[in-house]
Amino acid sequence: MILRISCIVIGYVFGLFQTSYIYGKLHGIDIREHGSGNAGSTNMLRTMGTKAGLISFFGDVMKTILAVLVCLAIFYRPEVNPEMLQLIKLYAAGGAILGHNFPFYLGFKGGKGIACTAGMIITLDPFMVICGIILFFSIFFATHYVSLGSVCMYIAFFIGTVIMGAFNLGCFKSVTPAIAVECDILVGLLTFMALFRHRNNIVRLINHTEKKVYLKQKGELS
Repeated sequence: MILRISCIVIGYVFGLFQTSYIYGKLHGIDIREHGSGNAGSTNMLRTMGTKAGLISFFGDVMKTILAVLVCLAIFYRPEVNPEMLQLIKLYAAGGAILGHNFPFYLGFKGGKGIACTAGMIITLDPFMVICGIILFFSIFFATHYVSLGSVCMYIAFFIGTVIMGAFNLGCFKSVTPAIAVECDILVGLLTFMALFRHRNNIVRLINHTEKKVYLKQKGELS
């Protein structure tokens, strides 16, 4: 239990590095006061343009990867707890997502955690990364709805985690049944949080009022 809590806390600290908020402040704005009010990559893309959106995305991806690497360096010992590898990754990345979504110093008003989730998937399994990229961009280029691609990617990630854990495939091939179930629960909770954070987007998608996004997009403030 101490290991799990420690990974969440360390991940949360890394998640507090709000790339979009910091980048916006360096350019004289509070990103939370523009566009959707969300401190994330998509709002940066809409508000400040493609360059700002990409910087925000990669910054959030990297802080999650770094959180995982630090927790692995501190807690993972292959000769002692080899079965804990994926759990340490998930708890550390989950903490980073919490820090990104709910930063205490910004009144718990952060992003939606999709870029951080991409970082988490990168640390887990190359196959999941490839599938996630194909799924997200297929949906995005077909519809230009980032929210739809994000939600579908998260649901597919959860389904993939359950299937791979149940049949000991990919990154879950060496985990015990109990740990596989714990991984399912963790990813399930993260999926629920992502869907909850996207609840307004989902309503707009249903009502056909969601804004479309284009990669080569001039920001509203650029």
